[in-house]
Amino acid sequence: MTTFQAFILGIVQGVTEFLPISSSGHLVLVPSLLGWKIPAEEAFIFDVLVQLGTLVAVIVYFWKDLWAILSVTFKSVGKPNMLSHPEVRLGVNILVATIPAVVIGFFFQETVEDAFGSPTATALFLLLTAVLLVVAERVGKRARGISEIGWIDALVIGLFQALALFPGLSRSGATITGGMISHMKRPAAARFSFLMAVPVMIGAGALAAIDLVGLPALSTFAVPMLVGFLTATMVGYIAIRWLLRYLAERTLYVFSFYLVVFSVIALFLG
Repeated sequence: MTTFQAFILGIVQGVTEFLPISSSGHLVLVPSLLGWKIPAEEAFIFDVLVQLGTLVAVIVYFWKDLWAILSVTFKSVGKPNMLSHPEVRLGVNILVATIPAVVIGFFFQETVEDAFGSPTATALFLLLTAVLLVVAERVGKRARGISEIGWIDALVIGLFQALALFPGLSRSGATITGGMISHMKRPAAARFSFLMAVPVMIGAGALAAIDLVGLPALSTFAVPMLVGFLTATMVGYIAIRWLLRYLAERTLYVFSFYLVVFSVIALFLG
């Protein structure tokens, strides 16, 4: 992998991790469409590092929210009115929303990994993401804030997040859809989507980082990896900021249209 390729793919990861258009799908299809023959081992290492980059971006952007959840929960442990604090309830909902992805990822790991080797399957999953975004706009009443959802709503959103284990199914797109089907406002659904990404991304990043240890290729292209990591972090931060502002006044239809066009191109040229 060259430094230029790492820079371009870092931008791709930073933009598509948070916009509802699937980072995994783009990281599979963009190199294929550009004719880049990146060795599988290098691609694996790169994917892990740029995902950690976007994890840093979401933690930096939401550090006040995350700190409030952790500090208030710690102070409230053992007290009878613990769940009366909105920060504690939000933390519980985030944990509940994480459960489906952990369970399904454990039992269907091999099936998910096989899907990553198929550009055709990835393109078809992009089409499914486009459908989900339309469903979100058509079904949701957009009346509830992030503090108004309960653990059942969180579990439903978590089930949508589990779908995003497959490449091409956008994690943010699926979870925003789950939130809007639960009648959350678009910005609130997006905010919960980003916050619930933190434990999943930490867990996935930790497991993948264990696999990285001892790989001889890790030290042979340190500069491209660093470029990809930093690019994904900076672009991811900008993407979060932009999307939250965008969804305050606009719909998801433009992302659905983009996914249809991109997936059709990938099917014909892939």
